[in-house]
Amino acid sequence: MNNKNHWAVFLTDNANKQLLIQQLLSNKLPAVFEGFSGLKGVLFSALSIKEIIEEEERHDQVEVAATANRHLRSLSGGEQKKALLHYLLLQEPDFIIADNPFDNLDIDSQKKLLAMLHDIGQRITIIQLINRAIDYLPFIKNAVSVTDDNSIVRLNNIAGYIREQEDKKIPLFNGTIPLSDHAYNTFNNPLIQFNNVSVQYEDRMIVNNICWQINAGEFWQLTGPNGAGKTTLLSMITGDNPKGYGQDLVLFGKRKGSGETVWSIKEKIGYFTSSITDLFSRYNSVEQMVLSGFYDSVGLYIKPSDRKIRLANEWLALIGYLPLKKKPFYLLSLGQQRMILIVRAMVKYPPLLILDEPTAGLDDHNVIIITSLINKIAMESKTAVLYVSHRAEEGLNPDFIFELMPGETGSTGKITK
Repeated sequence: MNNKNHWAVFLTDNANKQLLIQQLLSNKLPAVFEGFSGLKGVLFSALSIKEIIEEEERHDQVEVAATANRHLRSLSGGEQKKALLHYLLLQEPDFIIADNPFDNLDIDSQKKLLAMLHDIGQRITIIQLINRAIDYLPFIKNAVSVTDDNSIVRLNNIAGYIREQEDKKIPLFNGTIPLSDHAYNTFNNPLIQFNNVSVQYEDRMIVNNICWQINAGEFWQLTGPNGAGKTTLLSMITGDNPKGYGQDLVLFGKRKGSGETVWSIKEKIGYFTSSITDLFSRYNSVEQMVLSGFYDSVGLYIKPSDRKIRLANEWLALIGYLPLKKKPFYLLSLGQQRMILIVRAMVKYPPLLILDEPTAGLDDHNVIIITSLINKIAMESKTAVLYVSHRAEEGLNPDFIFELMPGETGSTGKITK
């Protein structure tokens, strides 16, 4: 392999990644990449997958996975990335921009993708954009870092740079989490209970005989490979999945189908998912974003009480963001947005907090801040925390892990401590 052609680009959350991608693809190149002038590049990223899915649905056609005659949306995360790679290679590019390629993949899928990229790197130059040092492709020997002001710095010692990032100090939170005078009705444990719950779509069994109990104040991590059924279980808990009817499924003291409404379930849940950021493109201040968590609304349409404003500001003070409360949310860095969205999910003190891939796409520094906040919420509140991720983040301290294990007759569950 001609290692000198490959490049790693280490990014902070504040760096303008999209600008760099546009420069690389349009041949308006930063000086360090002048050797790519006149070459054809393609983008391998989650954004590419999203755009192709939207295009396929708009025209009701199969574009990427044509040989399998399946829409890209119907594939698992690992299958989507594999299909996209094959599709991009058919375009005979000179180089591939691999934008955080291992995000949202389980361990097995990461290993398979690494092998594919290693093979591709034998004949095509790879420019890897990285937020997490652990994802660095080991065969790459050239590297730069992009700073918060978008300056590009050549790295002569990649291992030393990675160690330096790991040793950075993490700011402390300002006290304990705010106290609230608001409390939901006390629920007898369990908050959530699955008793031999199975979900099947046509001939395919997704999960099989799931038995799982979540009690007040517990800290759980839900894991499992892509396609194992994590999203299915989450949709059962939030009341969104009609497959919950007729099953022995208890949500906040009521059996599913016993007269509860989806709203009565959702009001007891604080929910974060990385895709929720897409809903908040309009002008909302940081303070308004947190206050909207009381109403589970996209935007703030109700005048909040003084109590709610006080609590929102106490949460902002906890994470050190009070000086930013009037700043537009969309102007924050990705890491800052995630912190605000987690606080937004907690501000109403829900019995259950669901955090779906909260660290995806973040740099190492912000991952540590996010996981520290999650640990703090779990330790200092009565809220049960359900953390969903493919990664076992170092420093995260769940009480229990519920692992989905795929099988021929659907995924089964295993509890570990």
